Amino acid sequence: MMRNLELERLTLGAMSLGIARRCLEVMNAYAAERKAFGKPINEYGQIQRHVADAYAGFMAGRSYVYQVAASLDLSTSGTRVDSDGVKLFCSTMAKRVADSAIQVLGGYGYVGEYRVERLWRDAKLMEIGGGTIEAHQKNIARDLARMGAIG
Repeated sequence: MMRNLELERLTLGAMSLGIARRCLEVMNAYAAERKAFGKPINEYGQIQRHVADAYAGFMAGRSYVYQVAASLDLSTSGTRVDSDGVKLFCSTMAKRVADSAIQVLGGYGYVGEYRVERLWRDAKLMEIGGGTIEAHQKNIARDLARMGAIG
C-alpha cells in the first residue's frame, strides 16, 4: 500500500509538471506576441520575472521528479520523504506558474480561449488530491526527524 502511495504521489508530481509546462508555453508565447506601448510585453521586467521564475521552478521540479522516479524501487516501499516532497514541491510550483500565466495574460487569463484558467484549477486540485500539501509537510517533517541525517 505504501508503495502505491509513493507511485501516486510521484505521478501527481509529474502531472503538475505537465500543467506548469503548458502554462509556461502559453505565457511565453502570449508575452512575445502581445504588445504594450509599441513593444512586446516580454521586454518588460515584470513580465520577464514571471516567465523566468516559472521556467526555473518548472526545471527544478522536473529534476526532482526525474531523480525520484529513477531511484524508485518498485519491488519495495522506501521512504516517503521524496514521494511526498516531489508532490509537495511540484503541485505548489504548478499553481504558482498558473498564477503567473493568468497574471501575464491579464483578462485573457480568465477566458477559456487560452485555457490557463482551467490549468489553474487543475493545479489547485494537485495541491489537494493524493494528500493535501499540509499532510505532506507533516509527513516530511516527521520522517526527517526520525531519519536524523539528510541527503
